Amino acid sequence: MTKKRKRQEDFQRVKFKVGKKKPKLENATDTTFKTKAIQIPEQLKEDGVLPTQNRKLNIKDLLSQMHHYSPGVKHNALLGLKELLSQYPFVIDAHLSSIISEVAAVFTDKDSSVRGAAVHLLQFLASKIRAEQIAPFFPLVSAHLSSAMTHISEGIQEDSLKVLDVLLEAYPALLTDRSIILLKNFVELISHQQLSKRLKSRDKLSWMLSVNPNRRVTSQQWRLNVLTRLKKFLQAVVDGSSDTEDEGLQEQKDNSHSVRNPICISWKLHANNQQPIQLFESGGLRPKINSSFRLRSLTSVMDSAEKGLSSAENLKGFIEIIIPLLIECWIEASPAQSAPILGNLLESESQQLMQQVLSIIHLLWKLTKRHDETYKMELWLRMNYLVDFKHHFMRHFPYSLQDTVKHKKKDPCKSNRNCMKSSNNIDHLLLNLTLCDIMVSLASASTLQTDSGWLDMIRKFVTDTLQDGSKLNSKQVNRLLGVTWRLMQIQQNKVATEPLIKAVYTLYQQRNLLFPVRTLLLKFFSRVYQKEDLRTQRIRSRSKVLSRWLAGLPQQLALLGLRNPELSNQLIDIIHSAASRSNKELLQSLQATAARIYDPLEGTLVLLPAEAQRRLVQLVYFLPCLPASLLACLSRCCIMGRMSSDLAATLIGILHMRSSFAGWKCQVQDNSVNDVDYFSFLFSTLIGFSREELTSLQGIRGKPHISQTQLSPIRLYLTDLDQFLHHWAVTEVICHSLSTIPSQSQCFDILQTGICKYLVGLVVIPDSTAGSVLCAINKLLDQACIISENLHRFLASCCYSLLYFLLTIDREDAEHLQKRDMLWRSCISALALLPRLLRLMLQSLQVSRICREELPVVAQLLRLLMQHGQLRSHMITNEFLVQQIIKDIMTLKSGEVQEQWLTDLHYCFNIYLASHPQTPGPINTVY
Repeated sequence: MTKKRKRQEDFQRVKFKVGKKKPKLENATDTTFKTKAIQIPEQLKEDGVLPTQNRKLNIKDLLSQMHHYSPGVKHNALLGLKELLSQYPFVIDAHLSSIISEVAAVFTDKDSSVRGAAVHLLQFLASKIRAEQIAPFFPLVSAHLSSAMTHISEGIQEDSLKVLDVLLEAYPALLTDRSIILLKNFVELISHQQLSKRLKSRDKLSWMLSVNPNRRVTSQQWRLNVLTRLKKFLQAVVDGSSDTEDEGLQEQKDNSHSVRNPICISWKLHANNQQPIQLFESGGLRPKINSSFRLRSLTSVMDSAEKGLSSAENLKGFIEIIIPLLIECWIEASPAQSAPILGNLLESESQQLMQQVLSIIHLLWKLTKRHDETYKMELWLRMNYLVDFKHHFMRHFPYSLQDTVKHKKKDPCKSNRNCMKSSNNIDHLLLNLTLCDIMVSLASASTLQTDSGWLDMIRKFVTDTLQDGSKLNSKQVNRLLGVTWRLMQIQQNKVATEPLIKAVYTLYQQRNLLFPVRTLLLKFFSRVYQKEDLRTQRIRSRSKVLSRWLAGLPQQLALLGLRNPELSNQLIDIIHSAASRSNKELLQSLQATAARIYDPLEGTLVLLPAEAQRRLVQLVYFLPCLPASLLACLSRCCIMGRMSSDLAATLIGILHMRSSFAGWKCQVQDNSVNDVDYFSFLFSTLIGFSREELTSLQGIRGKPHISQTQLSPIRLYLTDLDQFLHHWAVTEVICHSLSTIPSQSQCFDILQTGICKYLVGLVVIPDSTAGSVLCAINKLLDQACIISENLHRFLASCCYSLLYFLLTIDREDAEHLQKRDMLWRSCISALALLPRLLRLMLQSLQVSRICREELPVVAQLLRLLMQHGQLRSHMITNEFLVQQIIKDIMTLKSGEVQEQWLTDLHYCFNIYLASHPQTPGPINTVY
């Protein structure tokens, strides 16, 4: 018993008292934890502040409804999205990804109303979203578009074309990046592959047009809709290529004589051999580097799918598929041998379909010319498609309105064989011209005899159209001139090209031509002239029609004036190009019209903008003769301020180069500029005013236009600051030209004679004229020059009048203050060069004749003259005169309180003259 009780005690159960907690075990885990609340008020308020539309639905609600099974809910959601985004445009940027993905997803919706609402919403979004914004999401949009274009449902296919229209209008560059996929979709919309046993073993499966009777429109109308979009797509591909060219007058890549940019040369830098003129080999702004290596383009590192139609292989593959289908469409739409049935509605659709077929082929032809091996591509096209094109396209050429449409009522266009547009807005002339452009691109000079039959048909059609007299638009003329240029390249003899040039000239002579049409014609004639001028002299045969056109350009320029500055610029460029080539007919016409072009009042020179004026001034260099009347017009153009002073300087420099004083080592053209006429031009330009203007100024009296002093017989007419600065800049150029004449003494005598004849004796002289005369005297005076007494007295009067004007300018008169430095230098230089001039001016200072208000001005003038270093020795020589003037002033001021200006005068006299200092003193004095 005792042992059993002890064994039980080892496992005895512990008893707990009531109300006591159970003690914790030694290996117990603590499971307690604490929490704190996180405040996110802005996130909680987000749903409440989102903008809503009229149905109180925000952007998230509307996007969620796009997944609803009911078409009505989705339709209302699309309408709500358009309403919301139009009211709150900022929502588009915040939810652009969701909006684009949801809208693109319903391109393939089964309900037509939902697809229609999606198209309208996409059109609205296209006007709000930029291309760079939608670019990251465009692959998704393009994938949904491809899905819609290849959908089994006819309605979805039709609506996919509407989506394509929106994207082509808004984002053509983004859409053309996936050209290979979309082009295949276009083909599948109108055709299907032939899966017969005979063709399964071939590598390339052929395609044939498909007919679907379940469509709401006819098969021909459906093909027309698809081909219209295909043309727009290919046009976007052509426009997006790197080297864009004109549609009709495109430059050939192998043409080494294209229009080059000229090198602008500043004659000031090269006149004295300070800097050589660098001539580049290409004749352009960049040097031409001859190298046998070619850089690989970026497209060469892509695969064929990424290259798109920029790859020759992809382009050939697409042409092989689409051209047979287009020929089948043409066969269905082309007129039959018999007369068409009256009232057949398919006739207008047939014409439109034929136009789209030719437009697509024309765009494909343009893409083939963008590749490096253009000749091989043209040869491949000729070998594969010339026979079919001659058989089908040229069979009923030319196509006119009577071939397809017959009206019961009399048609006003019936008299015109090539009526441009019918009631259904079809351009029949453009249809024929597009066909001509396609066909002539397959011909060349080497195949002329083989293709002479259909080339003669095209040549006759082009000639008749140009001479028809009908009004043509720019698109028609561009295509017409492109065909004409190609025909002239195929057959380059004068017998074939002269009738074509004559026909184009007939169109050029029409009145009231549109500006784009006139521009195209000018470019065509300019290109023909440049091509003709590049031929060697031995084989050159100048076209009479082209010479007549060139001779009429100057007269057209004179008549045009300011009515069309762009057209005037084009005329000037062509005239300049022909004049630089010494075209005899043009130079004779330019000489006859020069007086009207350079008329100072209503001439073309003063009416056109600055850049056109520069080109017209350059034309003066090429004029065969420069008579006195023309030089008079050019002088007025220089001084009237209607062209810049820099341009006037250029004109003066050109006339100097044409004169006998230019210093040419070789013999120049005789009698181009007469010496007497040249000096008359320089003197008239130096004076700055005509004889009539100077005569009219003599009657002006009083301020603010006249500066008058009692000690000088000359009153100054104060010119405007702009006129003064312009005249002064021209004066500096005139003085430079006079200084380059070898015989300075004779030049000075001519200038002295002109001044004495036209200026001496005048009472009122413009301040710019007085300053210009002094500037010219300073430039030309040397030891051999003999100055007459009349000129001495005239210059002395001018000096005192100018100095009096400078000393009486008000501090607030900012306009005249800017003249001070230029006029002061001229006066001081003249007084320093001519001691007698200073003496005469001092002798004229008879203070007894002036009023007391002018005495301080005379005292200030004497003080400044004594302080000036260049005049110090001359003032010492005339010390007695200066002393006598000071005594006269003191006599008039005797008995009065001595003012500060009189004290300063006495001080300067005692310092500079009475003590006879030997030092030169300051060179200039601040007045």
